Formats: sequence, structure tokens, C-alpha cells
Amino acid sequence: MRIAIDARLVSYALGGISQYTMRLVNALASLSSESEVLVLESQRANGEAAWPEAVRRVRLITPPHNRFEQFTLPMELLRVPADVLHSPDFIPPFRRRCRSVITIHDLAFVRFPHLLTAESARYYGQVGRAVQSADRVIAVSESTRQDILELLEVAPEKVTVVHSAAAPECRPLSPEEQRERRAVLGLPERFILFVGTLEPRKNLPTLLEAIPTLWREHHVPLVVVGGKGWLYERVYMTLDRLRLTEEQVQMVGAVPSHELADYYGCATCLVMPSLYEGFGLPALEAMACGTPVVVSNVSSLPEIVSDAGLLVDPEDVDGLADALGKLLSDEEMRGKLGRLGLQRASTFSWDRTARETMQVYRQAVEGPR
Repeated sequence: MRIAIDARLVSYALGGISQYTMRLVNALASLSSESEVLVLESQRANGEAAWPEAVRRVRLITPPHNRFEQFTLPMELLRVPADVLHSPDFIPPFRRRCRSVITIHDLAFVRFPHLLTAESARYYGQVGRAVQSADRVIAVSESTRQDILELLEVAPEKVTVVHSAAAPECRPLSPEEQRERRAVLGLPERFILFVGTLEPRKNLPTLLEAIPTLWREHHVPLVVVGGKGWLYERVYMTLDRLRLTEEQVQMVGAVPSHELADYYGCATCLVMPSLYEGFGLPALEAMACGTPVVVSNVSSLPEIVSDAGLLVDPEDVDGLADALGKLLSDEEMRGKLGRLGLQRASTFSWDRTARETMQVYRQAVEGPR
């Protein structure tokens, strides 16, 4: 079986979908050699993705999310001899000669259409046609699967849940390693960590509202890791309105993927107050580092975190401040949740993700057209 994976987005944006794509390719490459993996990458591919030697790389001219993508990409794929094409960015070419698998990471753009820019609405608005066109659909959580069945017209048997997993480098750091990493990254001894693109559904402004209360009691800063997404301006407006200083909130911006595990491993706790998540990878990666987490009690986060973290109403500022305050002041609670998080994270692995994804490929290829 020849499996082509559309990895063009990796060269343009190193967000969650790109990370998913890179880790899945690496995990698939380590499986049986009965299948060949073809990585479809952008002509402008950079060095961020170190693809394994076992895969074959194919350069494509068509950029991802391009308005002419549905015309030019099918023509380029005529020279790609694949049995199945996997589209991790979930909009496949609607004209193609092979079977199609797509991964849907979340349906936030359907749940919250007012949070989209016009350009994003144009692209993501193709999702209904995408699920009809694809032979199989992967949902990264049961929560996302239920959203797909509720919001899109698709047969239940067509949609399979395949959980993602933490990055392989996510692991607990020793006290010596923490001191070393903090010195290199310029991090304080204790800090609350937020990881996510600055966009409305990540709900960072609500978290910022809780910082003055926390600061009065604990003097523990919030470190924000993540690049600017759409409609990010409200974050900076909230910082200004609350007069939060750089001592209270450190806006780090996007960091290289190999550094992110150090932020997780050095943090006192991670907070993820999202209004909606299709999976919630930062929470899982923090748990894999032994870092306790505070997450929203909505969408996929209770499914992923289970009883290994504190769950709060994402729109309750006082509830966020209270949960974070409890963690910061209770070392025993932090230790307990750290241990539970490690146990929970160990039930997810990229090897398992790859094997279950491979089974979906087989179903797509062997099933009826």
C-alpha cells in the first residue's frame, strides 16, 4: 500500500496540525515495511521537518489553503502513485484517482463561526464537502467525533476516533535539568504556563482577568507561549486595560518545537482555559512532563485529562483564579496531580496512533467506492 500524506502546511505554519503531521509520519515510518509512505511537501520546504529516511519526499508547487488549490493540486497529484491520500489539514482534493482519508482536529469554526476571518471561513467552509468526499474520516477525540456526527451529514461508520499523543521528547525533568533549562530560557523559578495560538477560542483574555487576583497572593507570573492567530488583538487590549506588567505576564511568542518540552517541564502548572478544543495537546504534553494541569470542563478536555487535572468553567474568572491558587499553594496536590498526569499520558502513544491510522488506511483502500 502506497500512502501519500499531505504535509505542505508544515512549511508554512508550525501549529498543531503540522506537529501532528510530522509525528504521524515518523511513527508510520517505523512500522512494517509492507507500506510505502510518500510525504507531499511544499516546494518552499524548510529544515524544520526532519523526515525519516524510510519515507519518499515529493515536492509540490501548490501552496496550502490556496484559493486555486482544488484546480492545481489534482493535476500535480497525477504524478503521485498513491493508493490512499491522507489530508491532515482535512480538505482533500475533491478530484483524485486514489482513496482519501482526512483528519478533523476540531469543528470550532462550525461551533463559533463569528470567530473566523473571512479568508478562514472561505477555506474551512469546505468541511461539509470534505467529509462527503473522503472515504474515511479520522476524529482525534470522541468529542470531535460527536461534533462531526451532529454538525455534518456523515455516516457514523465512516468516522473513527484515533487519539493523538504527546511529543516523544515530553518527559519529566530532574531538578538539575530544570535549573539548567530555566537559565537558558530566562524563565522564573515558578510560573504558570499557557501554550496556544493567540485566537479567540483559546480564551486567554479571561485567564488574564484572573492574574491580578493571583498576583496579590502568590507573585507567580504567567508565561504565554504561542504565536499570533486571527483576532488576537483582544489579548493585548486586555493586557493594557488591566495594566499587567512584564513581570506578571511574559509574552514569549512562538517557540521551536524542540524547546516546548522544556517549558512544560519547568512550569509549576499549565492552564488551558479554552472555550473549545478538539483534542487538547498542550494538556497531554504537560502531563507527560509530570506538570499538573488546570483545564476547561468543555469539549474534549475532560476526555483527555480525565481525573488527572483540575477542571473549571472557562468563563468563570474567579474559578480559574481559585483553581490555580490551590495548585500554587498546595505542594502535595501538585505532586499527586503530577503523578496522575504521568499515568494518564502513558496511555497515549504515537506508535498506537500510527497503528490505528494504518488500519483506517486499509479500510479506505479495501472498502467500497
